[in-house]
Amino acid sequence: MDCGRRDRSIRSAPFRRKEAVGDAIHMTRALARPDLQRRAIRLWLIVVGAVVCLTVLVGGATRLTESGLSIVEWRPVAGVLPPLSAGQWQNEFEKYQAIPQYRTLNAGMTLAQFKTIYWWEWTHRLLGRLIGVVFLLPFLYFLWRGWVGRRLRAGLAAIFALGALQGAVGWWMVASGLADRIEVSQYRLAIHLLLASLIFVATLWMAQRLKPGAGIEAPARIRAGAIGLVVLVLMQIHLGAVLAGLRGGLVYNTWPLIDGELIPGPHALFRLGPAWRNFFENALTVQFDHRLMAYVLWVLALLHVLDATWTLRGGPALAGALAVAAGVTVQGMLGIVTLVQQVPIALALSHQGMAIAVLAIAVVHAERLQARSLGLRLVAARLAPSS
Repeated sequence: MDCGRRDRSIRSAPFRRKEAVGDAIHMTRALARPDLQRRAIRLWLIVVGAVVCLTVLVGGATRLTESGLSIVEWRPVAGVLPPLSAGQWQNEFEKYQAIPQYRTLNAGMTLAQFKTIYWWEWTHRLLGRLIGVVFLLPFLYFLWRGWVGRRLRAGLAAIFALGALQGAVGWWMVASGLADRIEVSQYRLAIHLLLASLIFVATLWMAQRLKPGAGIEAPARIRAGAIGLVVLVLMQIHLGAVLAGLRGGLVYNTWPLIDGELIPGPHALFRLGPAWRNFFENALTVQFDHRLMAYVLWVLALLHVLDATWTLRGGPALAGALAVAAGVTVQGMLGIVTLVQQVPIALALSHQGMAIAVLAIAVVHAERLQARSLGLRLVAARLAPSS
């Protein structure tokens, strides 16, 4: 009897080994599948962020070339196609000729010149639509496949809602310049750029949260300092947009003095009433605030580096702090050159692009210092080996 059982056990051993190997392979594939899904979603978010960045840069070129009012209608679907015939081009040109900007700034403009500014605005709007497509279609696919858990789903839905709001804000901004003004409202321009920046921050932050790893250990003070730098960069971008809306970079083109003084007097800074209007409508005050914020941001970035140096004695947290400080320094120098040179388009676009780069560096640095939670609730039952 014992010999029979031993013989059967010996004969069945290869089958058990084969079954164990099969289970191991299945488990390996099951464990690898969530990682591949996470990487796919992260790559998609990085692509979305890149398209947002490109849209911001084209929007800057549209503003600098005074092209933003060249399309006077909001047609979310039909507007995808540009004019395709001579008659359609003439019709669009006549619509532009009816608004104050043409009569005041561009009277006598030829159709060929109009086409140049039209293409800038059309491209900017097309990129805005492209963001929606690039975001929505993969999002729906990931939802259909069950790759996105509740927390991540809520965050992604919020980003999509912000994108839809951004489209409406864009038209709200353009509409401000079609009747009683020759340019868009600086208030609405600043909101438009700030909202785009927030979408970029949310997209990049979420992509970083999906990166493998547990983050970098750092004291709460350093983590809070990194978040504070992100907030200050966003505030500086907002101030820059207000200044751009006022064409405030074309005046007071000296540094470090502004209007002949290091600190302008109260009579100049608060010449408008009520006082709050000066922070949005007085070019001197807005430019001074933009300069002051740059100084504050630079000093705080350096203090953040010193804090990381003394506390952590090196490591990736210090490297991130140094990257933020370097970016802020380069951006400050670029801003000074752009101002002194009276805002040539190439320098102005470089300044705006560098602002987005500094924001990206600050976001990546801040996120790396936070404890990571992947936020992906993948369907474990579907991945587990069957019994």
